[in-house]
Amino acid sequence: MSEPKAPIPAPGDTYKGWLFKWTNYIKGYQRRWFVLSNGLLSYYRTQAEMGHTCRGTINLATANIAVEDSCNFVISNGGTQTYHLKASSEVERQRWITALELAKAKAFRMQAESDDSGDESSPPAAGQGGGSRNSEVQSTLRTLGSKVEDLSTCNDLIAKHGSALQRSLSELEGVRLEGQTSEKIRQVTERATLFRITSNAMINACRDFLSLAQAHSKRWQKALQAEREQRVRLEETLEQLAKQHNHLERAFRGATVLPPSQSNPAIDNKGSAPVKGDASDEDDENEFFDACEDVQEFITVPADPKYHRRSGSNVSGISSEMGMDDGTTSLDEQSVASNPESPQSQEVVPMRKRRSRIPDKPNYSLNLWSIMKNCIGKELSKIPMPVNFNEPLSMLQRLSEDLEYYELLDRGAKCHNSLEQMCYVAAFTVSSYSTTVHRTGKPFNPLLGETFELDRAQESGYRSLCEQVSHHPPAAAHHAISERGWTLRQEIALASKFRGKYLSIMPLGSIHCIFEKSSNHYSWKKVTTTVHNIIVGKLWIDQSGEIDIVNHKTGDRCHLKFAPYSYFSRDVARKVTGVVTDKDGKAHFVLSGTWDEKMEYSRVMQSTRGGENGAEGRQKTVYQTLKAKELWKKTPLPDGAENMYYFSTLALTLNEPEEGVAPTDSRRRPDQRMMEQGRWEEANAEKQRLEEKQRTVRREREREANRSASPSEEGKEPAADAAEEVEIASEPSETTYKSGHQDNYKAMWFERRVDPATGEPTHIYTGGYWEAKDQGSWDSCPDIF
Repeated sequence: MSEPKAPIPAPGDTYKGWLFKWTNYIKGYQRRWFVLSNGLLSYYRTQAEMGHTCRGTINLATANIAVEDSCNFVISNGGTQTYHLKASSEVERQRWITALELAKAKAFRMQAESDDSGDESSPPAAGQGGGSRNSEVQSTLRTLGSKVEDLSTCNDLIAKHGSALQRSLSELEGVRLEGQTSEKIRQVTERATLFRITSNAMINACRDFLSLAQAHSKRWQKALQAEREQRVRLEETLEQLAKQHNHLERAFRGATVLPPSQSNPAIDNKGSAPVKGDASDEDDENEFFDACEDVQEFITVPADPKYHRRSGSNVSGISSEMGMDDGTTSLDEQSVASNPESPQSQEVVPMRKRRSRIPDKPNYSLNLWSIMKNCIGKELSKIPMPVNFNEPLSMLQRLSEDLEYYELLDRGAKCHNSLEQMCYVAAFTVSSYSTTVHRTGKPFNPLLGETFELDRAQESGYRSLCEQVSHHPPAAAHHAISERGWTLRQEIALASKFRGKYLSIMPLGSIHCIFEKSSNHYSWKKVTTTVHNIIVGKLWIDQSGEIDIVNHKTGDRCHLKFAPYSYFSRDVARKVTGVVTDKDGKAHFVLSGTWDEKMEYSRVMQSTRGGENGAEGRQKTVYQTLKAKELWKKTPLPDGAENMYYFSTLALTLNEPEEGVAPTDSRRRPDQRMMEQGRWEEANAEKQRLEEKQRTVRREREREANRSASPSEEGKEPAADAAEEVEIASEPSETTYKSGHQDNYKAMWFERRVDPATGEPTHIYTGGYWEAKDQGSWDSCPDIF
């Protein structure tokens, strides 16, 4: 007779479940996955679509919720959107109605508070420790306050529904009924009265608990602060102990180090023993072979065991060589540490502690369509965009994020085989996209002459410098050099087009990686990035295209394919596949994985063309491979990353203030710093000032160029540059990029030359930056901020 009572969803929490949505008269009701979160009701075809494709969203703050019958209900926002929904049962429908009413009340309240308070809800700027802890406490207090408001909403709903129930029962009592029906109505009335009494008791208990919590909150805050201070003292004590231990260890090594003639053979023996031991193939019969998934160009199948037995020592040596990089690293570091002439043994420099948090992103509302509707078909770099669409990093800093997984190049520098080294270079290429999967914010367009240094010589052994070398077309040059034997340089120009539903970002220019020990020189280009659902739905990012990595010394190649996402594909999303071949086109390794998660490699033992029935040009190559091994895996994002623009651990430190950087460094950019601190209105005003200043400087530079080129036209004004923000750009291409830059600007630290490997014009680092930093002489730097 009676169904079990459904638990009421926790107010303010995300509520998910299956509902039937009316589509049309042909298909009728279709099963869809609905998600209620932050006052928005979204639906998807399946749960798997939640990460990339939203089919529709309705804002409950302005929506009406109406119940039609026992299982059906309607949600409408005034005519533009109407969802006719049906639950599987009356209990399930009541769960959704309760959750929707709670979410609607909360969304309406948040909208009213946002309209009244403006930017008062922005969090305070986080300092060097104390500020971030204070921000965390304030965030907790705000959460508790929202929960109290949810309790108040529950109180109102219970009172509302209780009164309606009491009225209905009173009306039933007025109807003259005889026999058993009157008795049943009397019992229901008694139960409703008991429900009201119990509800009031629950509300009173909640109020008592709230009063008690408020009375003790100050005491808890003091206790929490004392615990934090004690933790900081313990951390400082441990740091001092670690330094003392390091000093003692180095002093001991300096006193007991062996002569080179005696120590080198021992180290060599230790270095060779693990490789020999790892050559064991005892369990390869069980775990050596693996069948990979089918891809568009080729198929991989397990290799026959005879290949393993026939070339067991050779294959195992290759596998152990690629797997023993960590061991080789530790041996190298040990030999350096035991050398009394090493600079590290003379002085111990304490590691700098980098920040791990930035202020949370404020919740600012903005009408996207009102800005973007006039931008269709135009280049994004020529459109004045408010900081609401940005993230508090510049494009130069985003370019430096390519070094997030620099360890892959460190490991590649130790490889003796160029084909194995190519695998690490390919994994490094794919890893540079892993930070973009949730990063829908647009980086700041750098000002002409703006620079960014990333000095990680102490922690990671590399230094990196970026400079904006051109504004039309926008281009940035990047140079990174590592003490561990590799150099990375690139010049990237971003051509972007807004197409209405999506935004395409097409990087132009090449990336070069040179390994010092082997002189192998690799080059490649980036793929196209697409931002979907610009106008309606949840933003999501996809990478698609093909990359050819070329070793200009040996002729080896790696062809990588980034598969675009498709609604109809059964393959894993964000998939990347690749084949490493030598100069003769023979495949040696197969790469597979995803650009947001991990990459694996498999050694190819044999390859054959597809079956005879395959259509011409559609045959697939079948590769017989050994068991796949991991090359790279993404590091998890820090806690609370969703409130910090989804920044990685490295990205959180990029805009951290540092002493001694150039006056043109992105860390000194005021509008970017204001946005990071949550002062978005001031940041927008400052951004407009900097852009106008850049336009003025450019006009003056063009006047000077015109005077020197044609004295008779000295009085002529150059073309109005103010229109550059709204002009319609031609379709971007590699040809227009190579034709040269139009700013009449000479870069500070880079010089435009012809690349000897590719024959393309590019900007190459000329040196002098780090020397100028050591001397503190920045007189030649332009005033751009």
